[in-house]
Amino acid sequence: MLARFGLFIIGIGVFTSPNLNSLGHERLKLLSLTKAGSPPIRGSGFLSQSSSKNNRDQRYKYRVLATKKTSTMEKELNEAAEEGFKFEGVMGGETAFGGSEVVVVMSRDTSLERKGTYEYKLLATNRTSTVQKELQQAADFGFEYLGQTVFETTFGGKEVVVIMERDREAEIVHYEYKLLATSKTSTMQKELSQAGEDGYSFVGMTVAQTAFGGQELVVILRKPGSR
Repeated sequence: MLARFGLFIIGIGVFTSPNLNSLGHERLKLLSLTKAGSPPIRGSGFLSQSSSKNNRDQRYKYRVLATKKTSTMEKELNEAAEEGFKFEGVMGGETAFGGSEVVVVMSRDTSLERKGTYEYKLLATNRTSTVQKELQQAADFGFEYLGQTVFETTFGGKEVVVIMERDREAEIVHYEYKLLATSKTSTMQKELSQAGEDGYSFVGMTVAQTAFGGQELVVILRKPGSR
């Protein structure tokens, strides 16, 4: 019994030793200094000075393409793509000096390697049935819808213009496209509802005066292909 009591007293002496208390105090001080001086933990809401600097240093180059001929636009799109530029947006309309033109804006992140892996295809026709066919043909080769507009070309009159893109180094993702064109919004509602039931998602819309349909609402949809 006394032996056990003696061990208990020795144990208390060990854990209340001034040296160990001092060591514990030093460890607490070290922990406090580490917390105060250490960099932010990854995944926290704080950014280090280096990452903030990188964000401030990010720069973009832009290129504006404008032409009256859709064939010229496709050529210029691909020339810019070879320099590392990517499509950002398209609009057709009247410019101050060029008259009726299709205008495209492209951009390039200057911090990235200039690598031209993207390829563009421009579809232009005043027949909506032709757009449907050409859309699917391009999609079968890996091109994906980017945007559409309407403008009056030099030779084709008012045309629906669709721009598509593919990454030559990426795996092809197959899509099945559907084009709806009607002059009545009530009809479009019905056709859209049916297309939605069939799994098609909306990608773009224009209002255009086509050669045969007159003033038409043109909607493009797509769904993942079966291949």
